[in-house]
Amino acid sequence: MMATSRLFGRCGGLLEAAKAFSASFASSYSSSSSGNGRGLMRVIPVSPQLGKFLGASEASRTDAIKKIWDYIKLHNLQNPANKKEIICDEKLKTIFAGKESVGMNLLIETKFGNAESCPSIKNILLLDSEGNRVAVKYYSDEWPNNSAKEAFEKSLFTKTQKTNARTEAEIAMFESHIIVYKFVQDLHFFVTGAENENELILVTVLQGFFDAVGLLLRGTVDKKEALENLDLILLCLDEIVDGGIILETDANVIAGKVASHNIDAAAPLSEQTISQALATAREHLARSLLK
Repeated sequence: MMATSRLFGRCGGLLEAAKAFSASFASSYSSSSSGNGRGLMRVIPVSPQLGKFLGASEASRTDAIKKIWDYIKLHNLQNPANKKEIICDEKLKTIFAGKESVGMNLLIETKFGNAESCPSIKNILLLDSEGNRVAVKYYSDEWPNNSAKEAFEKSLFTKTQKTNARTEAEIAMFESHIIVYKFVQDLHFFVTGAENENELILVTVLQGFFDAVGLLLRGTVDKKEALENLDLILLCLDEIVDGGIILETDANVIAGKVASHNIDAAAPLSEQTISQALATAREHLARSLLK
């Protein structure tokens, strides 16, 4: 049974709070003088091993996990056959008790006590007004095959299609998950998290995705435009979440990274219009897919 509208009393200020949270999320990486912070941004002491890895004796949960994840991606330490398994090199072994490999959950739990310390995303869905896929990304094995994923999408669409999610985001419990969603024109945006996930963080991810798509589509947010720019939307998803870990929620940063993706060094983004940058990114992506 879906409990709709868990919106803190349908507070109209929820999205403003989400944007404020997003701003603090981004600023934690750009300023080390902002104090100890609160919640996920709170700076806490870390173990000597982790401190040596990070180059600091204290760190916020989010910053530490991000730095570990950046290291994993830089050195290609994900198992190609199972992206949720991390193959530990000698440096990672120092913070994972000499283990040869660790799972994504262990990465989070080992460092900060429980999986809630680092928020994670189960999936991000962009469906049309009939419940058909436009762009989807899954980061959980809970849906083992495409049929299971499509069944989840259809069921979720049926449960939410009559709700009023056009003026502000809605939050619902659905099949033991928290779903946050928002509609515009003939597009339905969804972000799914675990039932104990922080709703505000999920809303922040949703709003970042929603706003970034608006920027990339230059304000014309509908199915036709989305399908014509599907490559940009998929790149957008990759910039927001990787392996279930939230990387970025600021729409301007996300859109900027997508626009500058694979742009020639001879033509820096600062010297291009946004349209030229997006066209260049699209051209490079198309070439890479044809190789």
